[in-house]
Amino acid sequence: MLTYFFIVLAALLAICLAFAVFIATRPAKFVISRSALLPAPPDKVFEIVNDFHEWNDWSPWAKLDPNSKTTFDGAPSGVGAKFAWDGNNKVGSGSMAIVESRPNESIKIDLTFTRPMQATNVTLFTFKPETNGTRVTWTMSGANGFMGKLFSVLIDCDKMVGGQFEDGFQNMEAKLKTERVKL
Repeated sequence: MLTYFFIVLAALLAICLAFAVFIATRPAKFVISRSALLPAPPDKVFEIVNDFHEWNDWSPWAKLDPNSKTTFDGAPSGVGAKFAWDGNNKVGSGSMAIVESRPNESIKIDLTFTRPMQATNVTLFTFKPETNGTRVTWTMSGANGFMGKLFSVLIDCDKMVGGQFEDGFQNMEAKLKTERVKL
């Protein structure tokens, strides 16, 4: 009986060790990206991304916690603009800072999550004019530690976050239509 117990224990330990090795060997770097054609000129789309005060109108996370506490700091928009939030378990807490802003071309944001997990990522928006509007590409990249790798094995982060980006594009389009932006 004691031998059987140790065999089962050894097997469980071997399985746990194999799973831990599998997690540890997963790629640390990740990139999540989505693109959409919005029916507005680049300057109008750029404006609503470059100003954090506009984000609650289109951010997919704003709807997850309308009572989230938000603060703005630094420049009113563009480089130096800062935004922080502290919300429920669906949105957690963190901050963003625009570190690069090229009018009607691109916006680079340093993104820091403090809750539920700590992470530092880079978000990049690019804006390309097309015949029927502006092609906006929204990309988030970063590196995962062991817990982030474990989370990404259990949950398809590209599908989850990418879906939220797609919701954000729909919200942007609705905002632009509400403001009656014309091409």
